[in-house]
Amino acid sequence: MTFQKSITFSTSGHRDMHEITKEISEAVSESGIQNGIVHIFNIGSTGAIGTIEFEPGLKRDLPEILDKLIPPSRKYGHEQTWHDGNAHSHLQATLLGPSLTVPIQNGKLELGIWQQIFHLECDIKPRTRKLIITVTGE
Repeated sequence: MTFQKSITFSTSGHRDMHEITKEISEAVSESGIQNGIVHIFNIGSTGAIGTIEFEPGLKRDLPEILDKLIPPSRKYGHEQTWHDGNAHSHLQATLLGPSLTVPIQNGKLELGIWQQIFHLECDIKPRTRKLIITVTGE
């Protein structure tokens, strides 16, 4: 059996992180699936999905380290082509990835006690994000 739904929310731009564990849990519950997987996919090339201990220190640390690894710059090929200021946004989102798959056991997300699901906005502008949540199993 497969169940699918989407959720939308607004971001404030680069570095904005949202914890979405509750919304994903609700989708799993709605699906009625007891054992399987849930897949979360960000529509768009400048947003990322992952897991982290969602606390203030790491909410600051993750975007900061990404900006050190892939800093804003005008030297990227994307900037030379489009001049839109967000090449680093595309690269950071690509590094983290647009999706995540989490196991479901007994109708619940199988996450560690300090493991929450997040969305990170990598783009420089505020965005309305749409995530597709697909629950598959029995």
